[in-house]
Amino acid sequence: MRLYSGPLSMFGAKVEIAAHEKGIAFDLQMVPFDMRTLYEPKHPEVLRINPKRQVPVLIDGELEIFDSTQIFEYLEDRWPSPPLWPAQPAERARARLLELRSDEVFFPHVIRLMGLPGAGTHPEAGPARAAIESYYGDMDRLLADRDHLAGDYSYADIAFFMAQFFAARMAVPMSSASWPHLAAWRLRIAQRRAVRRVIDAMIDFLRGASRPVPTYV
Repeated sequence: MRLYSGPLSMFGAKVEIAAHEKGIAFDLQMVPFDMRTLYEPKHPEVLRINPKRQVPVLIDGELEIFDSTQIFEYLEDRWPSPPLWPAQPAERARARLLELRSDEVFFPHVIRLMGLPGAGTHPEAGPARAAIESYYGDMDRLLADRDHLAGDYSYADIAFFMAQFFAARMAVPMSSASWPHLAAWRLRIAQRRAVRRVIDAMIDFLRGASRPVPTYV
């Protein structure tokens, strides 16, 4: 099984962490990335398989799929233990919705900051910063009486952890004074071996490129 990802791919990191949590053996192919040209020219296998021209892409025998959530669902079906979705249908639906919200509601604001010089301190960063901090508040309230976002540790935790990692890089820190439950959750997730394995490699890449690293790591 081969996974194509990138050194600074939030979506690829999600899949990597999930695969490590499940103890799945796979060949990780990091496609070339440069801070100036980004992923250009695109990797030929990524171009061939994904019409969106993005990582992650998974090849497992004759199966070729893309999109981090679709790849994870395949891993969860084929390697159901340890589970990374809740067992009960209602809780599983809530976890899936939280994963979707992390990708499609929260992360677009982070992408907006990525496009601004100076990121979170740019004069036009206000709306994105406010939306990110509002989302922090929602998740802090959700975590007031639980250790994880949706019952036991799940793919929802992996998705939001990686999304907020990039938000922290974009100068929108998560204050333990303002969001204590969320900050405690983040430290719990960051201590997991599978998570450290992925973010440590990402941190090494960032430091090698003289790019900012979130202070909490």
